[in-house]
Amino acid sequence: MDYQIREIRQEEYAILDEFLYEAIFIPEGVEAPPKSIIKQPELQVYVSDFGKKDDCCLVAEVDGKIIGAVWTRIMNDYGHVDDSIPSFAISLYKDFRGQGIGTALMKEMIASLRGRGYKKASLAVQKANYAYRLYLKVGFIVVDENEEEYIMLCGL
Repeated sequence: MDYQIREIRQEEYAILDEFLYEAIFIPEGVEAPPKSIIKQPELQVYVSDFGKKDDCCLVAEVDGKIIGAVWTRIMNDYGHVDDSIPSFAISLYKDFRGQGIGTALMKEMIASLRGRGYKKASLAVQKANYAYRLYLKVGFIVVDENEEEYIMLCGL
C-alpha cells in the first residue's frame, strides 16, 4: 500500500472527530455506539480546541485522502500519567488496518515527540483490543491496569 505520513493542517483539525469515533474499540459481537458518543466530555478531551501548544498530529494519506491519524496532547484522559507526558490517540479506517500504517504512524509520532524534547508518552488501551500488540511492538510497556484497560508508557 502506497501511503504518505505528514503533519495535519489546521484546516483539517475537524477530521479528528471522525478518527476519534474510529478509535473507539468495539468488541466482537457488540453493536457500535452512535457517533454522538464522541460529544461526551471524557471523549471531547481528545479533540476539543485542538491546536494548542502541546498538541501534535500526523495523518496518513492514500491518493490524497486522509485514512488515519495519530495525535497527542497533554490531557487528563484515560491514559493520563502526569501533566508533562503527552497521551496518544490513534485510529485508521477499517479498510486500512493490519497493513503496517498504524505502526508507521506510531513510530513517526514517537520520533516527533522525541524531537520536541518529551521524555515519555502514554496511552490507555482496552485489554481485549488487538492494538495492544502494536503498542508493545513500538516500545510501550504496561505501567498500570484496571479491570478493563492497560495504562502504558513509552520512553522516548
